[in-house]
Amino acid sequence: MSFKEKSRPFPSAKQDAAAADLCVASPQTESSAYKLAYLDSDFMMSDELRPVRLQLELLKPEIIQQNFGIESTVVVFGSARIPEPEAAQRVLGEALRAAEQQPEDLKLQQSLARARMAEKNSHYYTQARQFSHTLASCAKKNGENQCVVITGGGPGIMEAANRGAAEAGAKTIGMNIVLPTEQEPNPYISPEFSFQFHYFAIRKMHLLMRAQALVVFPGGFGTLDEMFEALTLMQTKKIEKIPVLLFGRDHWERIINFPALIETGMISSADLELFRFVESVEEACQIIIDYCRKGHADFCPEGNV
Repeated sequence: MSFKEKSRPFPSAKQDAAAADLCVASPQTESSAYKLAYLDSDFMMSDELRPVRLQLELLKPEIIQQNFGIESTVVVFGSARIPEPEAAQRVLGEALRAAEQQPEDLKLQQSLARARMAEKNSHYYTQARQFSHTLASCAKKNGENQCVVITGGGPGIMEAANRGAAEAGAKTIGMNIVLPTEQEPNPYISPEFSFQFHYFAIRKMHLLMRAQALVVFPGGFGTLDEMFEALTLMQTKKIEKIPVLLFGRDHWERIINFPALIETGMISSADLELFRFVESVEEACQIIIDYCRKGHADFCPEGNV
């Protein structure tokens, strides 16, 4: 769905742009100063126009989602580096063979260690895929616009979550980010909801704007940043408290020393109630469904996962 065209007495921007192309060539009309401002890419990308670009980046995904009637989402965060099990096993097999052929090669041994860890973590890909499939199947009972699965749009856990929702026949949203190294949106995002961002801050805002729950799988700096920003917003009551579900207690308690934050007075014990650890797809889905039954979203009013 494209942006809605409204009937008005004034010519549209498209019409004026087409009319501008009809002008007779001259030194004046060929000057960059003569370009319509919104068609002047150098002007639009200048430092002075950063506030405008921020606004445009906020508006475009919002208007598109409004046009499609997206009412609520469930956000899935997690590492881009967690592969699906089949790929992880293939890479591990290759690393094993290479290391066995040259056991004295330190780099090959390091590659083998990384491959083993990736294979160990690959079960999170399966869980993310199953979670999104189960949730999307439940949400579809009350229409396609409730609790739509949304991710950062990249590979790994993000791909798994978009994939599970797509396999359930549901719409699914991806919010990719421009990076110095090439990153493409994963192929399971609904094309009409495949967004690209320049600004991390606007992207994170969009990830939270319709969120009914956050589901967090293991990840690195990006995942931690997204998780802690959401927790901070809830802690400071800048946003309503919603379920924040951390998959894998052992992983998270190893990575973050939550009791130490309490002991040092950096947070209160009540702040630990802002999130919950979960271990299974069924547990995570049931928590979200129970939350939604309390009137925070209109889906899955009957039955359990």
